[in-house]
Amino acid sequence: MLMLEYYRSIGGKLHLVDDYMEGCWINAIAPSLEEIDYLHHEIGIPVDYLNYPLDVDERPRFEKEDDFILFLIQTSFPLGDNSDIPYDTIPLGIIHCQHCIVTVCAQDNPIIQDMKKGMVRYISTAKKNRFTLQLFHRTAQRYLVDLRKINKQVDAVEDQLENSTRNQELLALLKLEKSLVYFKTAIKSNEIMMERVRRDRVFEMYADDQELLDDVIIENQQAIEMTDIATQILASMMGAFASVISNNVNSVMKVMTVATIMVAIPTLITSFYGMNVPIPFQDTHWSFYFVLLIGALAVGILWYFVRRARWW
Repeated sequence: MLMLEYYRSIGGKLHLVDDYMEGCWINAIAPSLEEIDYLHHEIGIPVDYLNYPLDVDERPRFEKEDDFILFLIQTSFPLGDNSDIPYDTIPLGIIHCQHCIVTVCAQDNPIIQDMKKGMVRYISTAKKNRFTLQLFHRTAQRYLVDLRKINKQVDAVEDQLENSTRNQELLALLKLEKSLVYFKTAIKSNEIMMERVRRDRVFEMYADDQELLDDVIIENQQAIEMTDIATQILASMMGAFASVISNNVNSVMKVMTVATIMVAIPTLITSFYGMNVPIPFQDTHWSFYFVLLIGALAVGILWYFVRRARWW
């Protein structure tokens, strides 16, 4: 059984339909071999165009073959806090067919989810060029949204680092830094592809379409700048907080050292009075209190010098 989704726009909003019709949008999420075979034989889409978006290492580009145009873009994809990195990128394929438009992705892409939830206004599945530009625009907006989330996570980790003596927080920052590297690489590649679309006039664009593409490129540039700023801040923070953690560990060791010395002095004094040799005042009834007094005085003197030297 095929699990392809078919959508048709009515009044600027998407509606799920039961089967293929002219002017529809076909959404293929992790298509099976049977679904790929159907799209190839029934719609005529080249098999390579259907397989390219399933390769996570594919770079953004566009290709034309007969009546088909393939656009490959890299979109942000959240992996969750339990993954090696919180955010990664994933290819999304947009295929222009003669009578429909097809999207292909290896995962349930957040961009596609946003489109289905109505977060993009005035959608027309029959206007393939406009629909593609709206996908480009939503991709750029999603990067900006995820970059703001990363900045908030960095702020949260920063608060934890001030009193931390562990490496866990630094490792969390390292994971975020890796996500930023993936973001920057993907956004720059998307921008290069979109600049080529504008320069080569891959498809006909009206004034509104040209304005939307310009907005997309501006959003991409803003995302690149935000990524650069976040990366620089993160790199400087990691160096600074590595020193903070080291200082915190040193402070803990200093406290433990002082406490050990304070415990060791009374232990040393009492050990003298525990030896089996003649000791002054050993026959008096107040010798026990005398030993405690000497130990307390020694600890008090040591505490005075510790506080004076600001070691505590």
